[in-house]
Amino acid sequence: MLADMSEQTIALVTGANKGIGYEIAAGLGALGWSVGIGARDRGRGAQAVAALCARGVDAFAVPLDVTDDADVRAAARLVEERAGRLDVLVNNAGAAGGWPDEPTSLDPAALLRLVDTNVVGVVRVTNAMLPLLRRSAHPRIVNQSSHVGSLTLQTDPDTDLGGISGGYAPTKTFLNAVTVQYAAELRSTPILVNNACPGYVATDLNGFSGTRTAEEGARVAIRLATLPDDGPTGGLFDDEGPVPW
Repeated sequence: MLADMSEQTIALVTGANKGIGYEIAAGLGALGWSVGIGARDRGRGAQAVAALCARGVDAFAVPLDVTDDADVRAAARLVEERAGRLDVLVNNAGAAGGWPDEPTSLDPAALLRLVDTNVVGVVRVTNAMLPLLRRSAHPRIVNQSSHVGSLTLQTDPDTDLGGISGGYAPTKTFLNAVTVQYAAELRSTPILVNNACPGYVATDLNGFSGTRTAEEGARVAIRLATLPDDGPTGGLFDDEGPVPW
């Protein structure tokens, strides 16, 4: 298996059994890459792999709950056994909570669950996969963020981000800050680390109220996953380019 994959780009997309994650996996697979389909629900993950394989994608299942340490360690072992390295990690898995969500009525336990998925989950998976990414000639990390995590946009009275979000938006701000720190630590390495803003995409996180398709939302992550070696690192981007922090 390792000999067969020695020249093929290997990617892992978390939360890839549906929505934006699925379309990111499909887009990377269309490039001829081998794509690990990270999914908390094993059955849905297997269904996604079957659907992608039917479209000609070299997809493989990676059972992965980003909030579970044992799951994350097992996922790293699975990727290592299959490919021996990892070229691209897309941290797409996330949770939204309620919306609008006033901070004065937040349930602290619910907030902690959001942080565990949207921030700690990214750290957990990234750190587990870093040894495999370091074996790649062109490693990339893409974290799924959001315009609502931008403090500049949150504090602009002329920007409508859909109302108050005391839980979800701050987790994306937190993720943005974590990404900046990863980029700073890894700046002397080939690993490029960036955050993607997919826009307001119709997914089950927002009751399919979004105005963009999942395929449209996947484009920026795919672009960041395929950056050239002299591409940016430590940035927040949407389809139009850089987004202010």
